[in-house]
Order: sequence, then structure tokens, then C-alpha cells
Amino acid sequence: MSDLSPRPLAPFPAVPRFQAFFQSFDDPAAGESGAARLALLREALKARGVQGYVIPRADAHQNEYVPPCEERLAYLTGFTGSAGLCIVLEHAAALFVDGRYTLQAPAQVDQSAFEIVPLAQTAPEAWIEGHLPRGATLAFDPWRTTLDARRKLSDAVAAAGGILVALEDDPLADQWLDRPASPAAPIRLQDPSLAGEDASAKIARVQTELKREKLDLLLVSDPHAAAWLFNIRGSDVAHTPIPLVWALVPESGRPALFAAAGQVTHAVEAALAPLCDLLPRSRLEEVLASRGAGCCVRLDQATAPVHLASVVERAGGTVSKGADPISLLKAVKNPAEIAGMRAAHLLDAVALARFLQWFDRVAPGGLSEIDMVEALETFRREAGPLTDVSFPTISGAGPNGAIVHYRVTRSTNRLLGEDELFLLDSGAQYPQGTTDITRTLVIGTPTPDMRRHYTLVLKGHLAVSRAVFPEGTSGAQIDPFARQFLWAEGLDFDHGTGHGVGAGLSVHEGPARISKLGHVPLKAGMILSNEPGFYLTGAYGIRIENLVLVEPRAPGGDRPSLGFANLTLVPYERRLIETALLTDDEMVQIDTYHREVMTAVGPHLDAEARDWLLAATVPLA
Repeated sequence: MSDLSPRPLAPFPAVPRFQAFFQSFDDPAAGESGAARLALLREALKARGVQGYVIPRADAHQNEYVPPCEERLAYLTGFTGSAGLCIVLEHAAALFVDGRYTLQAPAQVDQSAFEIVPLAQTAPEAWIEGHLPRGATLAFDPWRTTLDARRKLSDAVAAAGGILVALEDDPLADQWLDRPASPAAPIRLQDPSLAGEDASAKIARVQTELKREKLDLLLVSDPHAAAWLFNIRGSDVAHTPIPLVWALVPESGRPALFAAAGQVTHAVEAALAPLCDLLPRSRLEEVLASRGAGCCVRLDQATAPVHLASVVERAGGTVSKGADPISLLKAVKNPAEIAGMRAAHLLDAVALARFLQWFDRVAPGGLSEIDMVEALETFRREAGPLTDVSFPTISGAGPNGAIVHYRVTRSTNRLLGEDELFLLDSGAQYPQGTTDITRTLVIGTPTPDMRRHYTLVLKGHLAVSRAVFPEGTSGAQIDPFARQFLWAEGLDFDHGTGHGVGAGLSVHEGPARISKLGHVPLKAGMILSNEPGFYLTGAYGIRIENLVLVEPRAPGGDRPSLGFANLTLVPYERRLIETALLTDDEMVQIDTYHREVMTAVGPHLDAEARDWLLAATVPLA
């Protein structure tokens, strides 16, 4: 393959790149040395008297994007996906990945050392039952393992006749000699006009929930929840503006916030000291044991580590395993947060319109997937105060688009070709809010199958967008709306239809989602993605994604109802729409959406980009 390294795109100036963003083009080195690293790990386990070890892709907070010092799974195996788990035994090692990564993992991992196991076929627990020798000891990391995960491991190990133990020291530490340092970036205060609610009022709401659930103390293990609660932000991880902090919130009285040395500036201290005790992170266990003694302490089942549960229990406290009540409070956005998200999406729409106008002019033109990523970031920087991309951009040309969470590297970087599809899934973090959008584009002339598949996906996307449903409806009940037209032709996609999105926080936020597993009722003020897809391995991928706001509807019945409002303001790819497959109502829906896009975005564009947008939004009907 010819050299396709990133290069400046005239006439746009080269701009400074986010370090983590730029490094995302690098190929992982671990895949080339996976067998050697695995051998060293096995030696370390043998020295500790254990026969197996579980390595999750996780940090102590269960963050989606972990700091470089916590990329233990990538270091060992070479796999860089955002979710995965490896189990190492004396004579077997398995890497478990979900449907997003079944193509990516084999391309990154040394398969002579690691068996790649799709989660859809075999759960880690089932693999343990079938592979752990009777009487063998399997170890896990209590800082990076949740209570739920420990329970599943315990059941599986017991069924295999083995022994499960917590290994407090990290057996990878001795061999990972160039491990990056732990982050401790300064905390910053969120603009009150974007927060929309004082931290004191949020604390009071959380304490009301603790009283309702008869809880004495809440351990806030999710940094997103702490950031929302105290109206703070940070930059300890890529793509999500959070500080890696912990907090304790009592049923009444002052909370405590635990941060690393140097993270709390004078301005932050002045703002937070009236609200909470500001303590060093090193005192977390001591204060948790003191405050939790004899108390009922809520630990979030999705993010709290086993180690801190043990601290509570040793102090004589009772662990209440359940959801952090902040999770649901945070998911329902207030008017200021919604306004900020709308403002962010308008900025993003201007950037996307300018990018798409440029794309139509230069593609294919010898440009590559990396060129597309860098160009889009340039347009976003020019449109507004971009603080980060909200996740590594998925830029997949032709067959690479069929890899659901494809991440381009210098070795996989592909030139955009004639008469093929290009899938671009990207997002941004602006001070005003968070965006996430996917558009599938065509270069040259699409085949009839491309148009048919795109239109089936679009029909499902439109069905979700126009859905009206009674209060109490869950995302699992909405999910079939997106799949019905694919199902009718024996097709489907192996990911959820939508995830929750934070307001200036994580682009992937719980607890609500549109998925077969999305059992949390949707509430007005929630923001989710609407992103059905279709993937033809070796040929192309199709995904169409807008962010939508849940809002009240009044259809005229006797029950309160909800629906979705589009936040994303970017036209669909008209050249891929097969109008013969659309109903009249669907064509009107598309035309109405395109008219809204033109009205909102057009005035913010120069003449050339506005002319492009006008052509892209011409009515179908």
C-alpha cells in the first residue's frame, strides 16, 4: 500500500491535533508481541500461586475511555476496542469481544496466542466453566471489577470446581515498564448558564433520593456523576471532559469530594468549599471506612469496584448494591442543558455542511480515510470552540465501513474509491454540549443493492424519529421500530439502535437506551441516538444517526405521551435514497426534516456551502 500518512488539506491550514486523537492513527504494537507479553504474565501469575487471571478493559471507575495508564487489555493483546475482556489460563487465553469488534479484533491480535471469542456465541462465564481446571485458582483485580462481575465470575469458577481470589497487586505492572503516569489535570468549573442548576440544589435532590431509598451514604464512583453533581469538568481522559474523582454523599450533611493532588485550583476550591469537603484522593478508603461504619452505603452496581465494597464491609457497614440515583437525574436534561445541546448541534451542523460540500468537490481525488478525519476536525475547529472529539472518528471506506466500530490506523488507512460507500461516524465536545452523528455517503454511482439497503435503514431511522408512545415506554419497546424493514427482508444489525448522550459529558450515557436490553422507561428531557445500520462484510457498511430529544406529545388520547425531536441538522444522502421504497408519509417526513435543516443552518454558511445545502435538501416529493 502506498504511503497514506496524514497531510494538510489545502486550502485549510494545518491545525494542532488533540494528542490522543492523533495517536489514534498509530497501530498498536502489542499485537506483534502478544505471545511474549502473555508468557511474561503467566510467569508473574505462577509466582503468585494462581493459575489464571481476568483482564477487563476497565479502570477503577469503569469508564468507557480510560487513561493511557489503564489500557492494560490493549497492552497485553493489541486490541484497542472500547469494550473487551481477556482470560488467561496456564494453557489457554481468550479475548472476548462483542458484535462491534468481531472484524477489528482479528486484525489487531496475535491469534497464535489469543483465541478471539465473540460474546454472542460464548459468554466468559461459560468459557471459564469449560476451560478452568478443577482445583485451579482464578484471580481478578478488585479495583477494576464490579460486584456484578465478581458474582458472575464466582458462579462460573464454582461450577468449574475452581477457586476465585482477589489479587490486590497488578501482575502486569512489573513488565509494563513504559506505563504512562496517572492523570491529574486541573478541575474546572462548568459555566452556570450551561449547568442550569446550582450544585447545592443537585446535592439536595440526591439526598432526597437517598432518604427515599433509606440509604445513609452514597459512594459516587462514576466521575460523570460527580462532574454533573458538582458542576465541574476536567480532562483526565480523552473525549470526555471529566476529572477522575470520587465522592461521598451522606443522606444529610456535607458531601466529600476526593481529587488528586494539584487538581483543585483556588477558583474551584472557592466555589466548592461551601458545598463539600475537598480531600485528597489518597484518603478515600479511610474516610469511606469512617463514614460507612454501621451505615447502609449505596455502591453503584455498574461502576463501583469490589475493593471499595470490601472497605465498607470491613468497617461494619452494609453494602446496598444498586443504581447510583445520580444516573437517572443526570439523564433528564434541564432547559439550560437542552439549549446548550441545541447550540452545539447547530455549530456541528455548520461544520458538517461545509465538510460535505468540500467532500462532494474533492472525493475521491486520491484522499484517504485519515484525510477525512483530519478535514472534519478542521471544519469543526473553524465552526466553533471545539474542545475535543467525543470519540475516535469512525471513517470507513468501502469494506472498512462494514466494521461497525472501525478505527483507522496508518496500516489500515484506505483511499476512497469510485462507486463505493463511505461511512463517517463522528462527534464533538463543545463547551455548549456533545454531538454524535453518522452519515453514509456515496462516491460515484451506487449499486441498486446499496440504494435498497440504505433506504431500508433510513426507513427504520425515520420510524423511530416519528414514533409517539405512552409514558413508561422503554427503549426495548422502541428498538423494533428501527429493525422492522430489515427484518422483513431477513436482515438485521448487531448493535443497539440508540444510546443515551450526556450534556457536555459522555457521548455514551446511561441508564436509558434504545436496544433489546433497554428496559429503563424513557423520560422527557432524555437525549438518545437513533442509529440503525446494515453491514455487508467485505463490501460496505451503512449507518444513519441523529441525536433525538425525548419530549412530550399530545396525540389526543387519554394517556400522556412522548416523542422524539431531532437535534442533528444534517441532510441525508439523497443519492442513496430509493424513493420507490418510501411511502408518501416518509417522503414528506424527509422533506420536512430537510426544510428544517436548511432554515436553521443555511444562514450560517457562506454562499458556496449554502448552495450545496440547498441542493442537498431539495424536496423528494
